[in-house]
Amino acid sequence: MKIGIQVNDQKPTGTETAVVYGSADVAKWDVEDPVFWESQGKRIAYRNLWISVPALLCGFAVWGMWGIITVQMLNLGFPFTQAELFTLTAIAGISGATMRIPASFLIRLAGGRNTIFLTTAMLLAPAIGTGIALQHKDWPLWVFQLMALWSGVGGGNFASSMSNISTFFPKRLQGTALGLNAGIGNFGVTTMQVVIPLVMTVGLFGSFGGESMTLLKDSGWILGKIPAGTPTWIQNAGFAWVLSLVPLSILCWFGMHNLKTVSPDTGNPIVAFAKITYLYTLAFVPAIFGLYLYLPAPTGLGLISMWVAIPLDIVSALLVMKLAAFGTMKENVAKQFLIFRDKHTWSMTALYIVTFGSFIGFSMALPLSITVIFGISHVPDANGVLQHTLKNPNAPSAFTYAWIGPFVGAAVRPIGGWISDKLGGSIVTQVISLVMVAASAAVGYVMMQAYGSATPEQYFPAFLGLFIVLFFASGIGNGSTFRTIGVIFDRQQAGPVLGWTSAIAAYGAFIAPVVIGNQIKAGTPQMAMYGFAVFYGLCLVLNWWFYLRANAYVKNP
Repeated sequence: MKIGIQVNDQKPTGTETAVVYGSADVAKWDVEDPVFWESQGKRIAYRNLWISVPALLCGFAVWGMWGIITVQMLNLGFPFTQAELFTLTAIAGISGATMRIPASFLIRLAGGRNTIFLTTAMLLAPAIGTGIALQHKDWPLWVFQLMALWSGVGGGNFASSMSNISTFFPKRLQGTALGLNAGIGNFGVTTMQVVIPLVMTVGLFGSFGGESMTLLKDSGWILGKIPAGTPTWIQNAGFAWVLSLVPLSILCWFGMHNLKTVSPDTGNPIVAFAKITYLYTLAFVPAIFGLYLYLPAPTGLGLISMWVAIPLDIVSALLVMKLAAFGTMKENVAKQFLIFRDKHTWSMTALYIVTFGSFIGFSMALPLSITVIFGISHVPDANGVLQHTLKNPNAPSAFTYAWIGPFVGAAVRPIGGWISDKLGGSIVTQVISLVMVAASAAVGYVMMQAYGSATPEQYFPAFLGLFIVLFFASGIGNGSTFRTIGVIFDRQQAGPVLGWTSAIAAYGAFIAPVVIGNQIKAGTPQMAMYGFAVFYGLCLVLNWWFYLRANAYVKNP
């Protein structure tokens, strides 16, 4: 079925209106022309934006749900160690990041409407699969790792969504539009952290949704604790998203548009879907290969460190894309690979890691970190060696508090874009980087104090408050980096650069759980946060050198 608006090739005069041909393809698009924008472009642009936002929100929810699921698996007595549960969030993280690499190029290859529809509908598979797997405590770890890997499709959706929306708006509104898309879309993290604990308390689908399990440890939701012994439907963590994904997929298909000036050779929808499916399938290959080399036995070989696995994964994904492309796809991929010759692609990649990498990484790691650090009384044994096994009766529930930081970070993201449109993106990035250096070092110190205390809950208010500062700063910074990319790069390059930088930053969802988890295991959780503070400081200098010094390459874009 064809719907939508196609604009004629005549220069608008201010009184002309779009010619409706009954197609979802828009042939003419010139939003830098104020007359065209006001008479025709604005309405189409905002229509696509408001459909894109909830679709992206669900993508984030499905991608990030393992941060909450792992905590409840621990509470329900699934037969896995804390380290094994941390791998589930890490696998979802690396998968979502890898999926963003091909997703960065999908809009030009397949069209905006085609891409957003299919990638939203694809989320149904990991949502349903996860719901089925969670009904079986006795299933092996690799089944849950496979579901976490599959959930990475939701992470990949961010790159294609941002690339798409950037093509609909003029440069002067890039910060605001992209901030709204990403900011409200990022509420998927908060939505997931609020909705999942809630839906697990009820038999949402009756007999069709499976039997409940009994909590072995206290759990919680945003209004407080849920005591051990309470029936819990953990499978609803996956099943619940079906209720929104089905109508959203329909809305994407019937409400969005392909811009032919951006995506001239998409082919018919079946051809476009084949391109998307082909490239997404290819992206799983390097992700699985890297994880197999990185993860310890019995899942993998444990041969390489995380710092080798990530570059290997990135290079492999790019190489697979380049070698596997054919026909017109090969030419389009080659054109978009030109972004790697621009030094600003690399500087903005580092700066986006500071903002989005921190946001998604801390979102993934925070629930389990709260459970492990504050859920245990850290007391010395007879030899004076600290033990981390005694349950803390006054422990705060991760489900009650973990959603607050991501909520703040997502809420201020559009504000960051709006401020940056007024003041310039780089000056805003500089200020928030300084804040993040201080807050990261401070939260590291608090974590050290809590992990050595028999009553760690006394440090929890400071811990949570400092993390909220980190989320606030990263949210503002997300908006500022969007603005900077939109100004530096032309319309053909801005979309792929947004997608690429978001792909690399998304590895924060892999890095943060692994780094924080490893340092907690080593008894030095503060070292993780001190390391992040050093990185933020280096990027503060990088931002000044490229965009704020007297002879900057581009002055405060």
